[in-house]
Amino acid sequence: MKDYATLSLETHLFFGRIMKEHSLFLLAGFPAKETEYIRCADQFREAFEEGLRRTVKLADGIVSRSVLNSGEVVTKFTGKAECQTKKLTGIPIDVKITEAEERLRAGSCDMVSREIVHQVKMLNQQMLRSLDGLISFKEEILREVTKCRLYTTNYPLLIEHILREAKLYREMIEELEQRGRITAPDQRNLEIFWNQIMMEHAQFIRGLLDPTECDLMDTADGFAKDYCRLLEEAQQQDRKAMNALTARTLQTTKQYQQFKTAGTEGITGCEIRSIILPLLADHVLREANHYLRILEHAQKGRD
Repeated sequence: MKDYATLSLETHLFFGRIMKEHSLFLLAGFPAKETEYIRCADQFREAFEEGLRRTVKLADGIVSRSVLNSGEVVTKFTGKAECQTKKLTGIPIDVKITEAEERLRAGSCDMVSREIVHQVKMLNQQMLRSLDGLISFKEEILREVTKCRLYTTNYPLLIEHILREAKLYREMIEELEQRGRITAPDQRNLEIFWNQIMMEHAQFIRGLLDPTECDLMDTADGFAKDYCRLLEEAQQQDRKAMNALTARTLQTTKQYQQFKTAGTEGITGCEIRSIILPLLADHVLREANHYLRILEHAQKGRD
């Protein structure tokens, strides 16, 4: 149960924040007339913010150093991006959570008591309830948007994209609750999932940049094509022949992470013309950092 607690907290540190920000992006994208959708999105934002707040309190001295050092929990831009997004949108953001995450200490499973395991179990149940609601909400938004009954500034593909991430998060927590651990995922399927996520990030970035940012648009388009090829190859690849593809994916993702880092710095520094919220730039950077950790772990396991 010590591994159960640690893995649960590490999963919430990454995905709990992602869901909180999904709710914020949905909220920011609705026109003023959609008061009920705005209210629901804000409720989910608050629910995941509270879940993340609880997670951070439990995680100190327990979660692994590799997770804390990966840049998937927070980056050097997160606090600034939150403050800017809060000012630009008027949506409340508890920046104290980020400050507490920056102070998190790595630890070991030996520090996990029965009481912490119990609190983690309660947290998992809370997050699952919030996830069930958020997934249904995203499905409703997608259905209404595609039937031209609802307007949002978020692409339909973006709604599909964040829906897939929410379902993966739910699967992971459900497995932790049922089995006490997360089964080592099939590397091929894992890369198919995250290569599609990375490809779509590039497509969104390209579509949200100002038309005058020609070089950045070309670079984003290049990464979209790179991940499209990697995705197609992973879908066709034999599971036993994934090593070379994983190495190429790792190299591409390192380059992509550098592009996203420069982009986040440029957007938070008001040096890039776009309609990308600062927190969205930091959000996709954290997801690239998360994927890098997954790929590096897979590579080490094969060496």
